[in-house]
Amino acid sequence: MPAAFEIKHTHNGQFMFNLKAGNGEIILTSQTYTTKAAAEEGIAAVRTNAPIDARYEHRTANPGEPYFVLKAATGQVLGRSELYSSEAALENGMASVQRNAPDAATRDLTVDLAGAR
Repeated sequence: MPAAFEIKHTHNGQFMFNLKAGNGEIILTSQTYTTKAAAEEGIAAVRTNAPIDARYEHRTANPGEPYFVLKAATGQVLGRSELYSSEAALENGMASVQRNAPDAATRDLTVDLAGAR
């Protein structure tokens, strides 16, 4: 299965997206957006910024596990990775976002089987 962005509803009716690698693993999660159009703009921003090394920031969570955020040129966080067990795993995750995001398809999971939104 090729990499893809998946747009879905949040628990409070807003929208967010995940970028999933070809193996189905989530490699980047967005913030929440009030509209689907804003989430789609977020995906476009990830596609634009993902190939640029300087847009990634390494961070550490409370238990000492590394993760990264992808930022726009303005400094706005576009997405956050999962927690990793090591810096090497984090680097692999960043490389996966860089490789997959620019050409990943978008799946709209907000549409039910009857086609309603």
